[in-house]
Amino acid sequence: MRLAIPVAVGGLLLTGCSSDDGGSTIKIAYQGPLSGQNVGLGENMERGVQLAINEANASGDYDFELEYFAADDQGSETEATAAAQSAIDDTDVVAVVGPAFSGPTEISAPLYGQAGLAAVTPSATNPTLTEQEFGTFLRAVPNDNAQGAAMADFLAAQDGVDSVMVIDDVTPYGEGLSDVAVASLEEAGLDVQRQHVPQETVDYGNAARGVVESGVDALIYAGYYEALGPFTTRLDEAGFDGIGISGDGSKDEELVNLGGDATEGWYLTCPCTDATEEPGLADFAERYEAEFGLAPGTYSAEAYDITNMIIEQIAGLGGDPSREELYQALAGVEYQGLTKSFSFDDAGEFTNEAVFFYQVTDGVIGYLGGTEELIG
Repeated sequence: MRLAIPVAVGGLLLTGCSSDDGGSTIKIAYQGPLSGQNVGLGENMERGVQLAINEANASGDYDFELEYFAADDQGSETEATAAAQSAIDDTDVVAVVGPAFSGPTEISAPLYGQAGLAAVTPSATNPTLTEQEFGTFLRAVPNDNAQGAAMADFLAAQDGVDSVMVIDDVTPYGEGLSDVAVASLEEAGLDVQRQHVPQETVDYGNAARGVVESGVDALIYAGYYEALGPFTTRLDEAGFDGIGISGDGSKDEELVNLGGDATEGWYLTCPCTDATEEPGLADFAERYEAEFGLAPGTYSAEAYDITNMIIEQIAGLGGDPSREELYQALAGVEYQGLTKSFSFDDAGEFTNEAVFFYQVTDGVIGYLGGTEELIG
C-alpha cells in the first residue's frame, strides 16, 4: 500500500497560484545538472521539459498557463538540498521532473516526500531508490537491474570473452550499476574482477595499466562521460584492446569530444531510445531541433513524455490541483507517451525493462537497437 503523503506547511504549498487574467499559473520544475560536470546530460532533459511546456502553452487547449522552473543541482549530492528546496518553496511548483542522477535523488527525494511534491525521474537508475519509501518518488525509467543484466548478457554472448573487469566511479549510480553487472556476469559464468576508481581521479594512467595487466577480455565502466572520456585515452595508451562498455551516464556526445579516437568501438547501454532513429519519434526530433537548433540527446524524449504526462494529469484535475492530488494521479497513471507506456507499481517503480545499445562508430554514437535484437 502507498503511505499517506505528509503535507508540508499548510495548503498554500500545495496549490497553484491564480494569475491576473483569472486563470492559474502552474510551474513544472526540472532538477538536474544545469551547470558543472555532466551538464550535457542535464540540458538534454531540460530541453525536453521546456519543449513540452512551450507546446502546451501554444496549443490553446488549457485554461492554465505553464511555466518552467529550473532547479540546478550540478549532478552533485552537496547541491541537491538547495535545488530541491528551491522548487519546494515556490508555491506554484506542482511537480518535478527529476532528479536526474541517483546521488542527488537520495538527498532530494525525502524532501519532496515531506512536501507532498511528486518527483518523476527520467534517468535516476540506482535500484535501491524505490526501496527507501521516499513518499512521492516515481521512477519513469528501467532501473540498473535491467541495464546491468543487459551488459552481462551482451558480453556473455561475445566470442572470446571469458573475463571482465567492472570499474565504478564510487557514486551511488556507478556503484549500483556495478553491483548488478557483477552479479549478472557471475551468474553467466564469467570471471569477474572489480575496481573502484573515484569520479574525482585526475590521472587514469594507473587504473588503465591495471586493466591491461589483469588480462581481462572486456571492461565495464559504471560512471559518467566526464570521467570515461579521459579514461578511454589512458586505456588506449596502455594498449587495452578488449571490449569496452558503459551505461547511460556515459551516453553523451561529449564523451567522444573528451576521448577522441580512443572511444571508437565502445558500446553504451541506455534504457532510452534514440529520437533521431526511431520512426515514431521523427516528428518530435524535428520540432526539438527547430526549437533548440540541435538534435535531441539522451533522455530528451523521455523528459518530454514525462512532462506531457504531468500536464495531462493537471488538466484532468481541473487545472489547479494540489501537490498531493497530482502525485496520487501520477502514481496511478497509465500513459502512452512517444517513447513508451508509463505506469508504476506500488513502490513507484517503472514497469517496463527495455534496454537499448549504442556504439561509437566513426566518432558518432550510433544506435544499434534493443538487447534482444543484438543477442537473440
